[in-house]
Amino acid sequence: MAKPHPPHRPPSRHGRTNLASCIVALIFLIFVVIVVLIVYFTVFKPKDPKIAVNAVQLPSFSVSNGTVNFTFSQYVAVRNPNRASFTHYDSSLQLLYSGSQVGFMFIPAGKIDAGRTQYMAATFAVQSFPISDPATGRGIGVGMVSEPGSGPGMGMGMGMGIGPQFGGGGLFGGYRAGPTMEIESKIEMAGRVRVLHFFTHHVEARAGCRVSIAVSDGTVLGFQC
Repeated sequence: MAKPHPPHRPPSRHGRTNLASCIVALIFLIFVVIVVLIVYFTVFKPKDPKIAVNAVQLPSFSVSNGTVNFTFSQYVAVRNPNRASFTHYDSSLQLLYSGSQVGFMFIPAGKIDAGRTQYMAATFAVQSFPISDPATGRGIGVGMVSEPGSGPGMGMGMGMGIGPQFGGGGLFGGYRAGPTMEIESKIEMAGRVRVLHFFTHHVEARAGCRVSIAVSDGTVLGFQC
């Protein structure tokens, strides 16, 4: 004789309450994650620092037998736009002429606080190197360049200030005639930014400038970065 099946019992109210609580908790957790992501990508998203070259100087300059020798100075401002400190590793400043490195300066590791700008000055002696023969037209040329402060777009020369931009006529589009040489400076700074004390991100900043120099006396005619 078959035993009768026990009567079907509907789900208890306690079980339905637990299920509803789990669903509410899951929805709240998803909401919190979405809010954190929105805040992260709008407020705390890491940004690369910015390097601005404020001035370039040649405190000493000499030319002898087609070989140039000078001291190079560059003044930069490094801005950290993040809401956390920027810790940078050992970096470098390179000086190039006709694609070859002629100068180098080591920049030690350091830290720039959140939202702050750090000003740096780099001065180093450049080893003597030959400049191209003006007759060949390589590396050194004769152009019309305005005296500092006398033409449009000019205004620095060997003094400090925001560097003039390259103009449309020749290198700078001005009025001073004479042989000029062009060098290139490159600065790179890489490091990390730690967001919310948990997330570490790699960031880096670069700046490259072309500097035009009067071969006759080493006057910095202008630079473009």
